[in-house]
Amino acid sequence: MEWTGETVLVFGTGISGIGAARLLLGLHAEVVLFDENTAADTKEVLAKLPQGGKAKVLLGEISDEEAERLTLVVLSPGVPCDLPLVNRLREKGLPIWGEVELAFRCGKGDVLAVTGTNGKTTTTSLLGEIMKHVREEVHVVGNIGFSYTEAVQHMTEKAVTVAEISSFQLETTEKFAPKVSAILNITPDHLNRHHTMEEYIRVKELIAAHQGPEDTCVLNYEDEILRDFGGKLSVKVLWFSSRHVLARGVYLEGDMIRYASETGITDICSVKEVNLLGVHNYENIMAAAAAALAYGVTVEEMRPVLRAFQAVEHRIEYVTEKHGVVYYNDSKGTNPDAAIKGIQAMERPTLLIGGGYDKNSSYEEWIRAFDGKVKYLVLIGQTREKIAEAARSCGFYNILFAESLEEAVAICASRAEEGDAVLLSPACASWGMFPNYEVRGRQFKELVHRLP
Repeated sequence: MEWTGETVLVFGTGISGIGAARLLLGLHAEVVLFDENTAADTKEVLAKLPQGGKAKVLLGEISDEEAERLTLVVLSPGVPCDLPLVNRLREKGLPIWGEVELAFRCGKGDVLAVTGTNGKTTTTSLLGEIMKHVREEVHVVGNIGFSYTEAVQHMTEKAVTVAEISSFQLETTEKFAPKVSAILNITPDHLNRHHTMEEYIRVKELIAAHQGPEDTCVLNYEDEILRDFGGKLSVKVLWFSSRHVLARGVYLEGDMIRYASETGITDICSVKEVNLLGVHNYENIMAAAAAALAYGVTVEEMRPVLRAFQAVEHRIEYVTEKHGVVYYNDSKGTNPDAAIKGIQAMERPTLLIGGGYDKNSSYEEWIRAFDGKVKYLVLIGQTREKIAEAARSCGFYNILFAESLEEAVAICASRAEEGDAVLLSPACASWGMFPNYEVRGRQFKELVHRLP
């Protein structure tokens, strides 16, 4: 696409928005950076752009006169597609893209993309490490915290891009077509943004919408939604399963992860050889292995990476042991299904810290997954009363409230006994108390290390 003469509105001034603006300026487009926050500092925004990069910054509103000049709108992932302003721009006939669509159209090489409600970051990180082991130029980007559009500026035709793609990013794609896509699972999440489960499913499935017959979609055989979806696809489907022996695909049998192909069955590795805990992580390993296999990586090439890979920060991350009590940081457990995986991985009596921002989730299934492991549930944040009510309805009454994460850690430390675990696995987003789950997780680790 020729960008000279294009006037592009970049909606959002965070990592994604700045990455998109830098890319567009490098392609000689005219860029208008927009933020609804009227308190944003225009000079600070411009300081993030390359020296000499000329962009206009608008705050608060966009006039009709400004809108008439535009030829394209690029939304950052945090911007809902149904905002009145976005609808107004759409009604003017402007194409509405996300950062992923822009990056894909401008990028080079091949793309391997991972989505799913839970496990995206671990799977993407592991797949990225596998690809770095076998390819010279690998970019790991997307919802994992690295701007896709920023990476595009450094790509050659040899590039392999491994992208973690959220539902927020998928809903603004039009032609995004990875060589290999993977959907790990689909459970209720972000319904405050997508409104219905049907819409959330539709958006997740967009990752495979534009793939061709030679491309591959990796799917979880244990997810009924995905099993149904796989039967409708015209692309190649490669399954992974934690409960079934597959005629074709990657599966867990006993302690061994195996790959069944047209040439026979190959042992990939034993789960006793890896550093990740829990069946959900074995599924992440299988998904990454399946995606790599679909791209032509051999079992022999990936095996040492699978054995060496360490847990991603904030995902059932071992922090330390004090007075015989082990502390785990699972701040990335931002919804009930992710938090279920966290508690299922615990092998000790557990004091669990939960609560945070309300994404319209229900918590009963999470409470029922405690399965006798949870000694105390310590609740913080906006959702604490809602979660407590759900817990009581499920017959769980060992509930304590804290005004802050610091108080929650102190309560757990005072009540934990030798042989226990303390787990931060909130089942909620961090917003309202913390900017993101990373800040929440790091504060938890700092508080734990400060304990006597």
